[in-house]
Amino acid sequence: MQTVNLVIDSRPWIIADDMFVSNLTPKRLFDIVVSATALVLLSPLLLMVIWLISLDSKGPIFFFQTRVGKNSKKFQMWKFRSMYIDAEARKAALMKENEMKGGVLFKMKNDPRITQVGRFIRKFSIDELPQLWNVFIGDMSLVGPRPPVPSEVAQYTPYQRLRLKVTPGITCIWQVSGRSEIPFPKQVEMDLEYINNQSFWNDMVLLLQTVPAVLRAKGAY
Repeated sequence: MQTVNLVIDSRPWIIADDMFVSNLTPKRLFDIVVSATALVLLSPLLLMVIWLISLDSKGPIFFFQTRVGKNSKKFQMWKFRSMYIDAEARKAALMKENEMKGGVLFKMKNDPRITQVGRFIRKFSIDELPQLWNVFIGDMSLVGPRPPVPSEVAQYTPYQRLRLKVTPGITCIWQVSGRSEIPFPKQVEMDLEYINNQSFWNDMVLLLQTVPAVLRAKGAY
């Protein structure tokens, strides 16, 4: 597949040329239309968050992290920065306090690395909104298994790697069913259930369930 190079703020981004052809799958077409519309409609909120983050702590507004996508392809995932700039350096010292069962993911309810603004935007998943750009360019979908970091994938069993067979998403089954309260092995089972039964209409149901799940903030760390 040929690609089109796009440069934004001196960073190279690759957009697959299937964005510009007419024979898109309903899922991909839906992703493009919804992500583009959402980025425009949410622009006032995005600008406000950018301003609050800049006031709250020193560091970049956005946090770019390498994630593993479909068929183990790596990409740069966008998020609003919700932690202090030395967060990664401090992670090793906090590993013994990991509250996530299964040992693969790291979650901590009172993580001292999170900023004041960061706690609010993480609680309501506002920090995830920049991933709409990842959806627009094709790295992610609106619905699909959450993309893991390479260090997590390195610990996967062959069975767990099956969740990498589809494009990762912003929301998924376990995101609307308890988020971080669900242990990793159960997350994998739910992701594989989604993959085996995925359809456009199932995606629509999960998107509709995401709104109340985010507002309840259940399982948000």
